Amino acid sequence: MMDSINETHCTVADLLPNAQYELWVTATNTTGISPASEKALYMTVPSPPVIKQRECSSCPEAALIRWESGNTNPVDSYTVELREMGADGTESTVPTCQCLIQLQPGRRYLISVRAVNVGGPSDRSEVITVSTTGTFFYLLEDTAHPCLSISEDGFTIFYGDEELPISICKCQCLYRCVAILGDLIPVRGRHYWEVEVDDGTEFRIGVAYEDTERNSYLGANSTSWCMRHILSPSRHKYEFLHNGWSPDLRITVNPVRIGVALDYERGTLSFFNVNLEQHLHTFHCHFRNYVHPCFSLDNPGALTLHNGIEAPEYAFI
Repeated sequence: MMDSINETHCTVADLLPNAQYELWVTATNTTGISPASEKALYMTVPSPPVIKQRECSSCPEAALIRWESGNTNPVDSYTVELREMGADGTESTVPTCQCLIQLQPGRRYLISVRAVNVGGPSDRSEVITVSTTGTFFYLLEDTAHPCLSISEDGFTIFYGDEELPISICKCQCLYRCVAILGDLIPVRGRHYWEVEVDDGTEFRIGVAYEDTERNSYLGANSTSWCMRHILSPSRHKYEFLHNGWSPDLRITVNPVRIGVALDYERGTLSFFNVNLEQHLHTFHCHFRNYVHPCFSLDNPGALTLHNGIEAPEYAFI
């Protein structure tokens, strides 16, 4: 590109973002064109990143923010801008497209990201709001069994009447279960969520390590824990399974909203009948790794996840 001007300055427009350009100048008079000046290298600033909100999660102590670069060429780093509503902001620089940010419980934060190269920072990404009232995560759609469908808001799963052969399942789901995983909870603290169920649906809800075998049922191995509901002609049966074993428990009132309380530090996973504030069972385990929440339907029906809510006082007594 070449511009002819009569001034000692020039504005060059329509440059690509995050791209390097060489600039030089020549002078022209009636006798001809001068030799070129020394060439100057110039790097345009990057395009703003795009925060992947459906892949972000949070809890009372932290938030995990993920984004896409927004640039074809690599950038040098990213700046995550954090501002509590009504307070001053802070910044942190990270080299990759995700960042785990330490936060304070019970607050609301505005978070955005900029991409940075030698030319400077990009414009700010769209701002997202993060609340640290409770643990919040999305279901991972790429782990869903083919028989499952997910509501538009991403929090209700449906198992229809059709059945598909296991052999067609090429996703990352626990393919012997009609299951889906929630996002990994990578903060060692207390986490709580609730699941709305129907007493005509057989289900398994619980947690599993990321490396849980994909050819096993939830609770049937040493790397997953779950509460299971089984329908029989005479009664509703509930099991609390880990490594294929369940204690002999009898639940007389069918829970329609189940609270799940995970405490990494104490090594406990507890289940509650929310409507009755009734403790159902607690697993005791020193979790060696972070876990995924897990949700499975053993017959046609639906489950609805409720998260981002404050844990009741009885959940961590």
